[in-house]
Amino acid sequence: MKSPLPADGEKIGHFVSAAPFDPLSIETLNTEQKDYYLASQKRLMWWKFKLHKVAVGCAIFLGIMYVSVLFSEFLAPYNLNNRHIRHIYQPPQSVHLFHEGEFIGPFVYDTTYGLDMETLKREYPEDRSHIYKLKFFCEGDSYQFWGLFEANRHLFCVDKPGTVFLLGTDRLGRDMLSRIIYGTRISLTIGLIGVAISFVLGLVIGGLAGYYGGWVDLVVQRIIEVLQSIPSIPLWLAIAAIIPVNWSPVLVYFAISIVLALLDWTGLARAVRSKLLSLREEDYVLAAELQGASPQRIIGRHLIPGFMSHLIASATLTIPNMILGETALSFLGLGLRPPVTSWGVLLNEAQNINVVVIYPWLIIPVIPVVLVILAFNFMGDGLRDAADPYS
Repeated sequence: MKSPLPADGEKIGHFVSAAPFDPLSIETLNTEQKDYYLASQKRLMWWKFKLHKVAVGCAIFLGIMYVSVLFSEFLAPYNLNNRHIRHIYQPPQSVHLFHEGEFIGPFVYDTTYGLDMETLKREYPEDRSHIYKLKFFCEGDSYQFWGLFEANRHLFCVDKPGTVFLLGTDRLGRDMLSRIIYGTRISLTIGLIGVAISFVLGLVIGGLAGYYGGWVDLVVQRIIEVLQSIPSIPLWLAIAAIIPVNWSPVLVYFAISIVLALLDWTGLARAVRSKLLSLREEDYVLAAELQGASPQRIIGRHLIPGFMSHLIASATLTIPNMILGETALSFLGLGLRPPVTSWGVLLNEAQNINVVVIYPWLIIPVIPVVLVILAFNFMGDGLRDAADPYS
């Protein structure tokens, strides 16, 4: 049997191909495998996120909600502060399609006002002798679209004197659906503004503490511990007392956003600090330092992108906390106040349990709060799973 090893003095054969190396010609892989192994990290994250159907659905839902913020005046059937004094505490109206066995299309019946003398509860029975068909892209209450120009076009409405209160009215006869749609603009954007401020503070302060360490880290950690030890309720009571009552709704809105952000950056700062403490020992950081890169460039261009996926997932979980914070404060009367309209302000009217028992539709604003919070959490789970595309 011939030995596989060459004999003494025998020239060893050359087994390396002399052809130019082409990294794209991986003969053992099919097209899909080539696309996977040659894909960037962002593409891998997108592919994995698409597999999380619930997260994708929640992302679409949140996208629709945020797009609706741009067209609140058009989507709402009535003006924000339009009062219907003959329809105070009117329950939600039902939309019908058939009248006396005949298909009419979407319409509502007229209502008549009555008062139950035993319970003193307002009643609005349907008057089936009058019907009002729903019209789409119709003219209704006038409004200032983003303060730029006056318009009166709405997504749907009915002819006067008919009314369409799909979610009922409040104690002043204002349409609940319209107020919820207008409140979406405040409740959703307050989360974005608060997260933007808290992320800047968390990244800057946590980045300095994690990169420099030493006395900088010591001071930052003590500040974080002091802020996290302050009890929440007394703090909110103090803030409510400090904010002047003569401030405009816009100033109060931004004040609440800034306060929420100033109290929420501590958790992110600690996460950034812990990440940077481990990443600053990597070889590429040392290489950047030897080439003369400044600390700001090393942190911003090399360290923070190393855990950007963690920051994206943190943002999707921090925004609902901001929304819940504003809702809770406004519900307790410590946050936004009328004439500003948010979901928390609307829920403030449902504090009285007797009112809720008699007029249960006043608690409907809690539904969009729950849906948005769940959507952010499910989308955050999907992003967190997609952040590690090689798992």
